[in-house]
Amino acid sequence: MAEKQGFLLEANNKKAYFDYFIEEKYEAGIELYGTEVKSIRQGKVSIKEAFIRIDNGEVIVYGMHVTPYEQGNIFNKDPLRPKKLLMHKKEIMKLLGQIKEKGYTLVPLQVYIKNGLVKVEIGLARGKKNYDKREVTAKKELNREMERNFKIRV
Repeated sequence: MAEKQGFLLEANNKKAYFDYFIEEKYEAGIELYGTEVKSIRQGKVSIKEAFIRIDNGEVIVYGMHVTPYEQGNIFNKDPLRPKKLLMHKKEIMKLLGQIKEKGYTLVPLQVYIKNGLVKVEIGLARGKKNYDKREVTAKKELNREMERNFKIRV
């Protein structure tokens, strides 16, 4: 887990950067129960399969897996239950307009702890086509080859 001043990264969604062009990023709080927070602090959270929808003016993340806390017994909740994200109404309305109008989608990018609170970084994203993905892969391969050649020469 990467740690900066008051910032502890718990989960990262690398696949989102491969599958989508991320246009804008937003920070949102998340509504959790105590045992879920304890489990996230232990790093037992996954957002690889997660997605975000706006229902009735509320931003909700689906598919975010929070492993049940070991000492949680009866207080543990369903690991895949939908979780409400906390954002300002103005931000939600802006996102809703962009999603409906321009064909964007919302994806979770990171889950982290900032100043003792669990936060989710969400991205306003536009899907990549297959040829876009091939282009990115080709650039990475070219950079690796250049670095390899540079190491051999030095």
